[in-house]
Amino acid sequence: PKEEMPLLGVGAAFSFLSMMFNVPLVGGTTGHAVGGTLIALLFGPEASCIAVSIALLIQAVLFGDGGILALGANCFNMAFVLPFVGFYMYKLLMKLMGANSKKKSSAHYISAAIASYMGINVAALCASIEFGLQPMLFKDAAGNALYCPYDLSISIPGMMIPHLFVAGLVEAAFTVAVFAF
Repeated sequence: PKEEMPLLGVGAAFSFLSMMFNVPLVGGTTGHAVGGTLIALLFGPEASCIAVSIALLIQAVLFGDGGILALGANCFNMAFVLPFVGFYMYKLLMKLMGANSKKKSSAHYISAAIASYMGINVAALCASIEFGLQPMLFKDAAGNALYCPYDLSISIPGMMIPHLFVAGLVEAAFTVAVFAF
C-alpha cells in the first residue's frame, strides 16, 4: 500500500547501511548482513526484493561496492533468494511451532532468527556456486580464468565458513533486534 512506501524506504536504507559493514573473504569477496529477511517479514518478500535491489544499485553506482557487472548476480542472491527463502522459512517454522500470527512470542523471534540465518546462508551458497563455476566457463586465450580464479572446492568453503559462523549470526541478531522493536 501507498502508506508503507516511506517505511519501505527506511528498510532500503537499513539494508544499505547493514551492507556497508563488510568482512573481507577469500578471493576479494565480502560477507555482510543484508536485512532482506527482516524487510520481507515486515512488508513481504516482493517489497524486500525491491528495497534490497535499490540498496544494491546505490552501492554499485555511487560506491562501486559489488560493481555494476555483478549487480544482476547480487540482486538475484541478496534481493531475491535471501528474502524469499527467509520469508517462507519463517512461515514454515511458525506453522511447525503452531504460533499465533497476531501476538508476538518467543516462537516469532526464534523463527525470525533461524529464517534470516538460513536466508543469508542460502544466498551465500548461491554466490559461492556462481564464483566456483566461473573458472570452468570463462577463460582467456591462455586458458586462465577470467573472473574468479577459484573453483567450487575453494569458493564454497571460502564463502560459507564466514557466513555460517559470522555473517549469518549478525544477520539473525539484526533481524531479531529490529523485529522485536
